[in-house]
Amino acid sequence: MKPANIFKTFLFLLALFTLGACKQPSGTSVATYFAPVDSGVQVAGIKLVTIQTPVGKFRVWTKRIGNNPRIKILLLHGGPAMTHEYLECFESFFPKEGFEMVEYDQLGSHYSDQPRGSSLWTTPRFVEEVEQVRKALNMDSTNFYLLGNSWGGLLAMEYALKYQKNLKGLVICNMMASIPAYEKYNLTLRKQMRKSLVDSLQAYEAKGQYHDTTYEKLVTTEYYNKHLCRLPEWPDPVNRAFKHVNEEIYVMMQGPSEFKTGGRLLKWDRSKDLKNITVPTLSVGAKYDTMDPEYMKWMATQFKNGTYLYCPNGSHLAMWDDQQVFMNGVVKFIKDVDSGK
Repeated sequence: MKPANIFKTFLFLLALFTLGACKQPSGTSVATYFAPVDSGVQVAGIKLVTIQTPVGKFRVWTKRIGNNPRIKILLLHGGPAMTHEYLECFESFFPKEGFEMVEYDQLGSHYSDQPRGSSLWTTPRFVEEVEQVRKALNMDSTNFYLLGNSWGGLLAMEYALKYQKNLKGLVICNMMASIPAYEKYNLTLRKQMRKSLVDSLQAYEAKGQYHDTTYEKLVTTEYYNKHLCRLPEWPDPVNRAFKHVNEEIYVMMQGPSEFKTGGRLLKWDRSKDLKNITVPTLSVGAKYDTMDPEYMKWMATQFKNGTYLYCPNGSHLAMWDDQQVFMNGVVKFIKDVDSGK
């Protein structure tokens, strides 16, 4: 082999070695980050976790991306009974930081078991489910971050109030600590609409016609497109999540629509208990959110170690319509907690 070719081969091998040994920002090598956790046939990180409930055993769907013993983030979707799908945008941000992330469909959601019966759909039962998922995925106080959006944020607060000893960090996205306060803010947003529109909505709601095509179109164009997701075209993961919502559970817990609260969560209020959450906590609010951003700013002052992130162009799904501000802020928070700041 000619000296020039030998030198080229050396450089090539050096590059391969460097690639295999290079570190992700979190300190995990690429090779370690993508190393398989389970033996046998690889299934893209998907694991069906068996959970025990008061009425028997069921399986919930999870998908792990990456492997980092220091930073493991479990994502809690909204709804109740939406899906992990609208949170798939995190795949474009967390892995490149070296964060291990787990997408997860809660019991009753599209990719998990969907048992019938009303006794399962309570907040305490969902909290116990999250705890069982945590154990099954080997997360603990040295690495476990819980990130919840909307109902997922409510569930994350409830989990922290009971099991914060297992947490390293908490991220509450676009969720107030009080449904009555949320309902009050909802009325504030409604008053900003033209009177003729409000009159039309009230007429349909008085008759319980929440599935009338005209009512649904009004809610979508006048509320969802302004306060839920402000992108001119909703991303495919968002549309899939809405397509797959389990409406029976959603209505039972949340009420007939985002615009008309009700159900089992109607009187939920943890405002006075936030002071009991001592783990580092990030509260995320957005200007156009269905949730009051000033209230979520106040929430950050109630946590013992609270931080606030404001998304000036975002709505309820700020991870989509104010993506750079949202993701940069969340990533910074996780890195700060990891480094001891």
